[in-house]
Amino acid sequence: MMLKNKQLPLYINNRTQNIFLKLCYFSILICLLSCKTEAPKQENSSVTAIQKSETKNNTETTTKRIVFFGDSLTAGYGLEDVEDAFPGIIQNKIDSLGLQYKVVNSGISGETSAGGKNRIDWVLNQKPDIFILELGANDGLRGVNLKETKSNLQFIIDAIKEKYPTTKIVLAGMQIPPNMGQEYATEFKNIFPNLAAKNNVALIPFLLEDVGGIASLNQSDGIHPTKKGHKILAENTWEVLKPIL
Repeated sequence: MMLKNKQLPLYINNRTQNIFLKLCYFSILICLLSCKTEAPKQENSSVTAIQKSETKNNTETTTKRIVFFGDSLTAGYGLEDVEDAFPGIIQNKIDSLGLQYKVVNSGISGETSAGGKNRIDWVLNQKPDIFILELGANDGLRGVNLKETKSNLQFIIDAIKEKYPTTKIVLAGMQIPPNMGQEYATEFKNIFPNLAAKNNVALIPFLLEDVGGIASLNQSDGIHPTKKGHKILAENTWEVLKPIL
């Protein structure tokens, strides 16, 4: 079909417009397809974030607490880093085994059984699954009436059982030199196995086994273990704690 000269520019313009419109439609189509492709990625990212959050929350929920409640031995007196004390060593051992337990160190240097009795309610806010009771040594070194020491320790055990009946209790046995007389030292030593048997709780026979009285494993005061000594305390504790875990 032949077009007159006057019609030619109009024909060209119409053809150009049609091509332009087709290009616009094609661009819009590509954008729509692109949006449909990207949407699932965003959704998957959201789902992944939620799953990670749920996993973290579940881990925090399932992680149990081991509370070490004691005196300077638990607190790591004289050590450069409290993590070098035997509770910290226990935490490292737990982590290496992939067990879901968090150690809480509630040791205070100089603490007596009476002091522990006074702060037990506050410490129990930690909601312990396992409670390791390491108190009494300072009572013995100060010559506190042993009936009072025994009563205070019993009070602490009762408080734990009353608030958390399912909490496992481990009592750390202690011994002292016969400075107060052999009879006093023997009676002091017997407090711990007697309480453990009476209350049906686990017992570390003597926390300072293979450390107490050995100069190379104690600091200059002859009482507080060195970093190496704490490793042995951790082994003494682990021997009783491991079956519970």
